[in-house]
Amino acid sequence: MPTTSERRRAGAAAGLATEPALAALATQVGAAAAAGTPLRIVGANSRQAYGRVAPGIPLDVGTVCGIDAYAPTELVVTARAGTPLVELEAALAAHGQTLGFEPPRISQQSTLGGALACGWSGPRRPFSGAARDFVLGLEVLDGQGRLLRFGGEVMKNVAGFDVSRLMVGALGTLGVIVRASLRVVPRPTLERTLAWADSPDAAQARMLDLARAPWPVSGMAYVPGRLRVRVSGSAAAVEHACRRLEPDGVDDDADAFWQQLRDLSLPVLQSEECLWRLHVPPSTPFSPRDVIVDWGGALRWRLAPNGVDFFAEARAARGRALRLRGDANSASAWYGEPPAAERNLLERVKRVFDPAGVLNRGRGYAGL
Repeated sequence: MPTTSERRRAGAAAGLATEPALAALATQVGAAAAAGTPLRIVGANSRQAYGRVAPGIPLDVGTVCGIDAYAPTELVVTARAGTPLVELEAALAAHGQTLGFEPPRISQQSTLGGALACGWSGPRRPFSGAARDFVLGLEVLDGQGRLLRFGGEVMKNVAGFDVSRLMVGALGTLGVIVRASLRVVPRPTLERTLAWADSPDAAQARMLDLARAPWPVSGMAYVPGRLRVRVSGSAAAVEHACRRLEPDGVDDDADAFWQQLRDLSLPVLQSEECLWRLHVPPSTPFSPRDVIVDWGGALRWRLAPNGVDFFAEARAARGRALRLRGDANSASAWYGEPPAAERNLLERVKRVFDPAGVLNRGRGYAGL
């Protein structure tokens, strides 16, 4: 009599047989593992600047696309990795719903799989949750071409370890995301963006104060000289916040700002200088090099000449730095090198999911 694991593998194989595009990906991964040939996972390739350049033969997940299931009354959608975010968001918008973590759309072709693999979230992240918080279940191909399923399609799921969240932000180094079930949220009834002409110190103090109080805030971002605070929710709650917070004004053209901030398309981020992304505690003093402060002070976008790095500064502030653009010839890692204990753990996890080390090798850290 077959074991439970054998029955699951047989079921996965049967599912693959009915989906030619997915079966082709599994075959390619399995062959690469047998030969020890590295694979470079690609979809729309809009997030190629995020992380190192992985060597190897392209593994195109863009062929696996489409919305498989959507239950608006249950606030759950299931879609394949190659589905463009704009297509998914349009389907949700038709029912007055949206993705709560505001994934950056680097281009019109940016895909759901790429958004989850990178784990990036938009301006709403501190107030609604990160990308991994909205993932109910994932289907991935491991480094041997086996289809693995984690989680499910319900809000409450306690079966086994929460591997789905482990895959979010792993940059494809642990598995190839091919399908995801996500929790979605209703679109707010009303949104307004309040603005203040604040100095850096005044903006930081205001952000910290607002974060401590139960205001319906869904975004706080500071561009030198101007603090914007987005409030979202019922009309009564938003109108109350507009009256009580006494802003310098209400920014009626703020939708474009938040979209550009989410999609990293603000003009200041297009500079030729080296672009850094720092995650630090919100109380960390602002720097003159900060061109945008997002997430209520926890996310800093910083420009600097090539050769300047902020890894040590971020660590000293109990945070992390990421060099998103610039210093292409630098030998240092894009995220700095992890401590020895952390690297050891990463290596052990990598060996479990990708024993031959063929999936996006070196995309995150050298050799991983």
